[in-house]
Amino acid sequence: MADWNREVQDATDRAEAELQRLIRYLNDEVVPEVRQQGSSALKKAADGLHKLAEKMDDSRR
Repeated sequence: MADWNREVQDATDRAEAELQRLIRYLNDEVVPEVRQQGSSALKKAADGLHKLAEKMDDSRR
């Protein structure tokens, strides 16, 4: 049981470290770029979401 607990703790520690790395990446790379691109980035995201919604609708038919 102790081995299993240790493995779970190790997995949790790795997941937390990866989450922190993701947060740093978003804060350092993504957020500044989105702010810089402003409305253009939002328009591209909206277009991508619209296309995704259309594909989802098409798959239901």
